[in-house]
Amino acid sequence: MTPLSSAKGRDLQADLNRAGFYPKMVSDIIEEVLDGREPGDHLVHLETHFDHNEVHRHITVLVLAQDVLLVAHVDDQELDDNGKEVMAQISTELVQLAKVTTVATSYVYHQPQNYRTGDTVKELTLGIAWAGAQRIDLAPAGCPDPACDADHGYTGTSQQEDLVLRVSAEADGVAAVNAARTFAKAIRRASAPRGNAVEAKLPAAPAATEVRGRVGSRFGRNTHQG
Repeated sequence: MTPLSSAKGRDLQADLNRAGFYPKMVSDIIEEVLDGREPGDHLVHLETHFDHNEVHRHITVLVLAQDVLLVAHVDDQELDDNGKEVMAQISTELVQLAKVTTVATSYVYHQPQNYRTGDTVKELTLGIAWAGAQRIDLAPAGCPDPACDADHGYTGTSQQEDLVLRVSAEADGVAAVNAARTFAKAIRRASAPRGNAVEAKLPAAPAATEVRGRVGSRFGRNTHQG
C-alpha cells in the first residue's frame, strides 16, 4: 500500500504522482469535477490486493475545495491474461460540505496503560456520511435454550456510512496514519465550522427584561401556601 497524503499547501499532483496510479488521468478528472474550485486539504489512498494469481489495485482521493468534498475512486482491471489490455474506471462524487452529517474516527493504541500525549496511533479508521447510506451486519439470532431448533430470525447492527477508509501504522506507515488524522481534523472543521458561522445560525437571545420577567414569574410564587 502507498501511504496516504494530506496537507494543506502540499501539491495534490505531486501526491498523485507518488501514488503512481494513472496520476494524469486522475488529476484531469479531479480538475474537471472541481470546475474551477481551488483544491485544499486532500487525502490519497492507494491499496493493492492479491487474489490468487491476480493483483487488484484501487485508489481513493478525497479533496476539500471551498464548500465541497470531492470523492474520487479509481479501479483498474486486466482484460487479458498477458496484462496488455487494461481498463480503468473512475467514479466521482461532489458533496456539499453542508450535507456532511457524520465524520467518525476510530483510534487504536498499543499498550494504552503506558499512553503518553503524542504517542503513535497504531490504526485509524475514518468514516464520512452524507447521503444516509447504511451498512447492516446481520447474523442468525441465537437462543439460550440449547434444545431449541426454532427460527429466531436475524440480529445485527446498522451503521450510517458513505465512505470508510482504514489505515494502519504497520501496513501503511506512521506518516500515513498521521496524514489520515490530519485530514479528519480538516473535514471536521470544514463540515462543522465554529465561531461566527455557528453563532449566526443561533436564534437571537431574548432581551434582558424578558428573561428577568420569566424567572420572576417562575420563582416568585410561594409554593408552601395553603
